[in-house]
Order: sequence, then structure tokens, then C-alpha cells
Amino acid sequence: MTGQTGTKGGAGVPADRTPVRRLTVLYDADCSLCAFLRDWLVRQPQLVPLELVPAGSQEARLRFPGLDHRATLEEITVVGDAGQVYRDTAAWIVTLWALREHRPLAHRLSTPSGARLARGAVLAAAKWRGAQWQGGQWGGPAYRRSEGWAYDPGRGWVHTPPGCDSGGRATG
Repeated sequence: MTGQTGTKGGAGVPADRTPVRRLTVLYDADCSLCAFLRDWLVRQPQLVPLELVPAGSQEARLRFPGLDHRATLEEITVVGDAGQVYRDTAAWIVTLWALREHRPLAHRLSTPSGARLARGAVLAAAKWRGAQWQGGQWGGPAYRRSEGWAYDPGRGWVHTPPGCDSGGRATG
């Protein structure tokens, strides 16, 4: 699988020969597409447990101090329990590989012809994300938690206006 780096325990054993027993998916918590995919992933039956951690978060920085955390916000990054690092297309494939119902698809996507298809899907998602990024912030149909938006799987996006700092009644 391309896009994988790392060694097992620093002992020089290639990461691709190390069994994967748990994966951590770093995702952009402020991206609506990423949040949707995170929610989808947690609902899927998993053969390999997935932990979903916001990219660039304090938790991610503490758990993976050697990663370029700015880069993890630009492209999906998945970290295996033995230090394997998957980026870009390989990250998507290994994430699908962890899911019971999608492991056969992951095997097909890991072939040379399947990798081209997977790469096209990754580029399409990146293009969509790029169209949402405007003026240094997410725009368009992206909803930010900091602005009072939350996703409820039963109702969709729900807005709760932030309270007034002064404790008084909001005017306007």
C-alpha cells in the first residue's frame, strides 16, 4: 500500500510487516464533509477498531508528537497502533480495510487499477473541500461548531445561538 511510512518500535522492521490491531483516524473537525465521514465511520461494523481524533487537536499533538500536524489538516492521516502512518489515498484504503463491509472494496482499491480510482475519489473530495475554504476559513455549506452549529443524526444540522457574554438579553 502506498503512502505508508514508519517502522515498528524503531527496530528497523518495515511497518508493512507489522500487524495492525487499531487505527487512529485524524480528521478535520471543522470540515462538514470530514464530520459527516467521521459520523459514518463510527456507525460501521469494524474489524479493526477505529479511533477518530480531530487533526491538529491537543490530543493529536500529545499522542503523535512526531507528525506534521498542519499537514494532517490538509489530508487525511491514519496512524496504526505500531506507529504506521498512512496518508492520502493509502489512508482512505486502510480505513476502508478496517470496516467489515468494506474490506473487499479496500482490497480491490489497493491494486494498481483500483488505486487510480481511489486517487480520483480522494482528489474529488479535496476539490470539494477546497471549494469550501474561503478567505482562510470554511465557508459555503460548512457549519462550524464555534458558531453554534451541531450535527444531530436524527435531525441534521441544528443551530443554537451562542449566549450573550454580559448575561443580559441579546438585542438587535
